[in-house]
Amino acid sequence: MSVAAPLKGLGPVVRPSVADHVFDELHRQILTLVLKPGTKMSEVEVAKAMEVSRQPVRDAFYRLSKLGFLVIRPQRATLVSAISETAVFQARFIRSAIEAETVRVACEKLSEDDLDALGDIIELQRQAVEAEDPLRFHDLDDQFHKEICDRSGLSFAWEVIRENKAHMDRVRFLSLAFASRAAFGDHERIFAAMRKRDSDAAMACMHEHLGRIKDQISRIRADYIEFFAGESDLD
Repeated sequence: MSVAAPLKGLGPVVRPSVADHVFDELHRQILTLVLKPGTKMSEVEVAKAMEVSRQPVRDAFYRLSKLGFLVIRPQRATLVSAISETAVFQARFIRSAIEAETVRVACEKLSEDDLDALGDIIELQRQAVEAEDPLRFHDLDDQFHKEICDRSGLSFAWEVIRENKAHMDRVRFLSLAFASRAAFGDHERIFAAMRKRDSDAAMACMHEHLGRIKDQISRIRADYIEFFAGESDLD
């Protein structure tokens, strides 16, 4: 009996760049509330506006729905999801549990070169705060947290976080109108504790940082009630 030869390596599979472009642009517009919750989305209209075929748009819609940004309804219009307060607090719980442990590991494992690279991100965040550029700061905020995971050998942890934080991201973005300096200060304290290899302090600072959203969300919901799903407030 013949035995099939093993498949030869095909190399990394790269997603078509046009699909990434569509995804990135729609993600940015939903995150920044250019596309507000409740907005109807059409594959045909998006494809026409972005001058692409429907396939990359369909792919982007699916990826965005998996993150929680879109609600795809068969035979009905796809909608930008309302912000779920329940989902925000679930994401905060997940992030706080995972990222506190991540910074503990980081204090043990990160090299001086790793810490220098995180310091560079902190400096870029400072510049974004001074320039009053919330989108740039938000991107650097994500990069800071992701790099801690990646450089600690815990990339899988960031994947879990990324899959659960879409609703939290929109609230975080809205909070930057009044809380970007506080977020930056938190990052400075987390980084300083990591520099000292003080895992207890780093974990405490991370819990405090991610816990701020509990106070911020009431203010944001009051200002943008139309963006939120109808849910009971959580403790």
